[in-house]
Amino acid sequence: MRRELDLEDCWQRWFDRRDPIARDRIIVHYSPLVKFVAGRVGAGLPNSVDPGDLVSAGVFGLIDAVERFDPARGVKFETFAVPRIRGAVFDGLRSLDWVPRSVRSRAREVESAFQDLEGRLGRAPTDEELSVHLKITAAEFQKWLASIASTTVGPLDRALVAGAEPRALTGDVPDSPAMMVEEGEVKRLVRVELRRLPEREKLVLSLYYDEGLTLAEIGSVLGVTESRVSQIHTKAVLHLRARLAATGVA
Repeated sequence: MRRELDLEDCWQRWFDRRDPIARDRIIVHYSPLVKFVAGRVGAGLPNSVDPGDLVSAGVFGLIDAVERFDPARGVKFETFAVPRIRGAVFDGLRSLDWVPRSVRSRAREVESAFQDLEGRLGRAPTDEELSVHLKITAAEFQKWLASIASTTVGPLDRALVAGAEPRALTGDVPDSPAMMVEEGEVKRLVRVELRRLPEREKLVLSLYYDEGLTLAEIGSVLGVTESRVSQIHTKAVLHLRARLAATGVA
């Protein structure tokens, strides 16, 4: 009886002769990675988004990773695969058009309020000042942030450049030279504007994107609820979008 191929055997067969059976077994082996990545992305989305759709989209990223992986680069497969899976999940979200127009409209209104008030005050506006400018109550403003939160998922630089619909991380195929220069300039501007954020917003973004903490873990660090951290995170992303728009980038 032919023994079950182990993972190393499967990889060797795939590299040596592109054995489709070996590839399928590799994909099955790493399928929990897709569920993990899709789960992390889905944690910030409304209930109307089917987790199964995210997983299905992520599988395409895993397949792409398997077909592109080259162990000679000295990178673990999981490290290589995660950004491709995440990018495929974001592509899936974009195709679903999952953000209601009303939420997009609110996000634009908050960004506009940031621009108007910062220009007038010469500093970052408070929540109260933003709510007054928007002609809503403080409680309504917090509800707005909660509804907009689902549009701020994804890698920060991509979310900022592409608004509520992050572009996929497409892997090894380089963009045009002009786009590469443009993205480099955007990333430089993001770093500059990040330093100008209020301390609490800056801290939340650092803990979330640089340290990889969840919103709940950040809440424990700051001594506030997870929902409050989500509001601060959303406000910080909108704040950055507004500043980038003011520079003519976004």
